[in-house]
Amino acid sequence: MARTGVRQATIPRKPRKFSLLRRLKEIDMFFAGNDEVHKTMRRLARRLERVGIPYAIVGGMAVNAHEHRRTTGDVDFLLTREGFKQFKQLFVPKKYSIVQGRPRRYVDRVNSMEVDFLLTGHFPGSGKPGPIAFPEPNAVREQINKLCFVDLVTLIQLKLAARRHQDFGDVVKLIEVQNLDESFAQRLHPSVRRDYIECLDEKLREDEYNARED
Repeated sequence: MARTGVRQATIPRKPRKFSLLRRLKEIDMFFAGNDEVHKTMRRLARRLERVGIPYAIVGGMAVNAHEHRRTTGDVDFLLTREGFKQFKQLFVPKKYSIVQGRPRRYVDRVNSMEVDFLLTGHFPGSGKPGPIAFPEPNAVREQINKLCFVDLVTLIQLKLAARRHQDFGDVVKLIEVQNLDESFAQRLHPSVRRDYIECLDEKLREDEYNARED
């Protein structure tokens, strides 16, 4: 039951004027693991672990954990519905503020970085019901650098199910850095195998183009 008379604090976002030098510095810090996104990720993971809430990190930070190096501006955590309920009871609004209009997006009150929560049983992409739903974090996570991330099969499967250009691009790069081939498709849900093969074909086309350039 929702509590009445409790007002959750929100933090307004203040856009900054773009600076190339600042952006280059942020990129360097990101790949060194010293930026605010990494700090937010590690801080939340520690808090969840201390109270026993199962989690798995997904999204751009999981892509990096599986060796496709690219920047991202926020953090995505997979929780069960019960785990998300516990998170709100324990940490909101003291540690995290809700983003207005986004019921599963919160702001770290230490540094104003955003955290998105994906819940077991919900669906990737548009959110409409489909053959692939977000799984239980305990069933699909693996430990990388002392944090829990979704495993490679789950990461690729969820990105293909989301059906966004950025996600397909991530799959192409994951195929490259993980040296995946056609046989990997058999580890995926049948509904996304064709998309995986198309990403594999795109990776092969890129290889052919790079070979001509050399």
